Amino acid sequence: MIARDQLPPEDRRTNLSLQTARTLVDLLLLRGMEPGRVAARHKAAGVWREPTWGELLLRIKRIGAGLEALGIEPGDRVAIFSATRYEWALANFAIFAVGATAVPIYASNSAEETEYILRDSGAKALFVDDDRAEGRLPGRLARVRQIREGLPELRHLIAFDVPASEDGGWTSLSALEGRGAPLADARPLLLEERAARTRPDDLSYIIYTSGTTGTPRGVMLTHANWTSQARSVTEIKLLGRDDTALLFLPLAHSFALVVFATWLGQGIVVAFAESIEKAVDNAGETRSTVMTVVPRVLEKAFNKVVSDGAAQSGIKGPLFTWAMGQFEEYAAARAAGREHNSVQWALAKRLVFSKVEQKLKARFGGTLREFISGGAPLARKLGYFFETCGFDVCEGYGLSETCAPTHVNLPFPGKTKVGTVGLPWPGVEVRIEEDGEVVLRGPQIMKGYLNRPDETAAVLEPDGWFHTGDVGEVDPEGFLRITDRKKDLIKTSGGKYIAPQELENGLKSEPLVSQVMIVGDRRKFVSALITVSEENAQRLAEQEGFEAESYAALTQRPEVRRRIEAAIEALNAKLPSYATIKKFAILDHDWTQDTGEITPTLKVKRQVVGPRYRQIIDGFYDGESYGV
Repeated sequence: MIARDQLPPEDRRTNLSLQTARTLVDLLLLRGMEPGRVAARHKAAGVWREPTWGELLLRIKRIGAGLEALGIEPGDRVAIFSATRYEWALANFAIFAVGATAVPIYASNSAEETEYILRDSGAKALFVDDDRAEGRLPGRLARVRQIREGLPELRHLIAFDVPASEDGGWTSLSALEGRGAPLADARPLLLEERAARTRPDDLSYIIYTSGTTGTPRGVMLTHANWTSQARSVTEIKLLGRDDTALLFLPLAHSFALVVFATWLGQGIVVAFAESIEKAVDNAGETRSTVMTVVPRVLEKAFNKVVSDGAAQSGIKGPLFTWAMGQFEEYAAARAAGREHNSVQWALAKRLVFSKVEQKLKARFGGTLREFISGGAPLARKLGYFFETCGFDVCEGYGLSETCAPTHVNLPFPGKTKVGTVGLPWPGVEVRIEEDGEVVLRGPQIMKGYLNRPDETAAVLEPDGWFHTGDVGEVDPEGFLRITDRKKDLIKTSGGKYIAPQELENGLKSEPLVSQVMIVGDRRKFVSALITVSEENAQRLAEQEGFEAESYAALTQRPEVRRRIEAAIEALNAKLPSYATIKKFAILDHDWTQDTGEITPTLKVKRQVVGPRYRQIIDGFYDGESYGV
């Protein structure tokens, strides 16, 4: 029998299936077998559109042919610098259609960060959107124009939102597609030709780590890495063929790209949210059943429920507060492995949480059943809360170097355990080193870091074992629990190790808290830098009848400080003495991506925040008055 690799282009679809697909181009061909099936939902000119796979693939072929006409060849790198949107997917798949490698860039990246990635990857072309109204940075097209002169290898700009420039500085997506249309239409087997020439070991993506520490590194991922992920999602039944997955996460992150692999592997519908701010509304508008989230999204939803519930008038507010107290007891018992079936908890569920469930489900459109959480550890209490409210919360674990998930909790009996990141995916092996580091081996492990052989060798053993840099443990049933990043562990001057993320997650369940960074490495005790949620602080001001001239003034109100002190004291009561937070500072501003303190996945950049607030941190330990 002739192997599929040796088949001529016209026969590439022979016996093609998810199990036999060896590249992402094969998966595109697989989706082409159902040209009338809805592929996506996205908003254009204020109206939700539902392109079919036939329509999507036609545009991919034409854009791909346009790239060929620009001189893009197999193996070339083509970058995408854009917010999450349908056109991102068209560009992404068109890059594969010419055998090139996609280089995603976070939409929030500065001009300097973008220049570094374009230079390091050697990108020859760049897709970019125009976002002149967003944030404090210049628009993305403007950022690229600032740096283009210093990037001689970057020959072509393709803009999503604007017409081609008169001076030839860039072409538009529509013009590129128009240029490629006659070329693609004359080659009906364009994708089949590319599939015949693409190898499983060819690079599909170079993903640059968002960098909570250090300089971003280009993670080289192959077609085989992603086809293995597509098969795993199907095998474990994390999503079903009829699911609609709402996507708003940045597409420069591997967590979002595994949704793309699932999209191609199973033929689910992907709904592109207009923005993270509109994601909840979009969930209902697109009839989404699944939402991929980072924990901060669930934290904000939880805090809003708590704030709104406690602010209700009459008896409802105190009743809600009482019910939350019962929930806290329930969550503490679950975390300790105890049953909790008190009469009070049963009453709280019937009187309060049944109504919270109804409101939350209605808020998410009535069809959403499942959150898939990744990117950072999820506080146990959040998992218990959304579970109580009738949602499946499938927390998983993975890194850019592993094409996102290697573990996940599944919504099936015996397949989930709140407080862990779940069981291994098919084909994944796990090893825990003596120092607690999690080491993994499997078909989705990266090829290495671009241009960094020494750093690759430091984390990737010759026999395929990858050192994650995360600290964790595997319980007797095989569930993995991640406690912290190996480099983030705090060692006090007394020799005790502390996992800062556990303390940070514990504090962020207080609605007033927006962000936290725990400090104390090689110090006598643990301290915290805290930022405040402006929305919830304003609500507190309304409830307690005080005013503030500004957000900065609001953060320094004694009422705000007392609430945060109470949250710290409640957390400290659960901790060993060496891990308790002794001092803290409430900052008069929040941390943002624009100011560089948090990553696009909403994690604190410790190596940015630490030096930036060094004076305050040092003050914790030299007698200055920042303490409780």
